Amino acid sequence: MSAEVTAGAEELDGRPLRRVARVVLLDLEDRILLLHGHEPDDPADDWWFTPGGGLEGDETREDAALRELAEETGITEVELGPVVWRRTCSFPFAGRRWDQDEWYYLARTTQTATEAVALTELERRSVVGARWWTCEELARAHETVYPTRLAELLRRLLDEGPPAGPEVLNTEIV
Repeated sequence: MSAEVTAGAEELDGRPLRRVARVVLLDLEDRILLLHGHEPDDPADDWWFTPGGGLEGDETREDAALRELAEETGITEVELGPVVWRRTCSFPFAGRRWDQDEWYYLARTTQTATEAVALTELERRSVVGARWWTCEELARAHETVYPTRLAELLRRLLDEGPPAGPEVLNTEIV
C-alpha cells in the first residue's frame, strides 16, 4: 500500500471518479514539462497539460505517475516527490465525459529530451508534442492550460516549496 492521501471525493454528481496520477515535472532551470493535446477530430480545440493518466490494475498512484511519465515522454530519470495538488475535474473528450480525481506529484529531472514511447491509440490521435515552459512563459500564455491557474500555482511552488500537504484545487467542470 502506498503512502497516499486518503481524503477526497470518490464521485462527482453521482458518477465514479477515474483515479489519475499527474506529474509536475521540473528541470534544473525550474521549467515545467507540458504535453500539447487536442480533441482527436478537431486539432483547433487544443490545450496544454501535465503528463499523467489513470491507474491500471492495482498499481499505486506513484507507480502510475512514473509509468505514465515514461510512456508519454520517455523520461525515466526522475526523483518523484510529494503530492502538491489535488483536483477533481470533469470534461468532455473524444465523445465522452471524463470525471477524474487527479493527484499531482512534484518531480525533478535532468533529462530534458522527450519522446513518446508507448501512447495509447487515443493518445496517438490527440497528443501532438511536449514543451518545457518557464513560469513567466506560462503567465503570458494565451493557450489553454490545465489545471487552470497553473502559472500561479507553479510560481507559489517555486517560491515557497512544496506545501505541507496537498493543496486542494477548485473543482473544474468544462
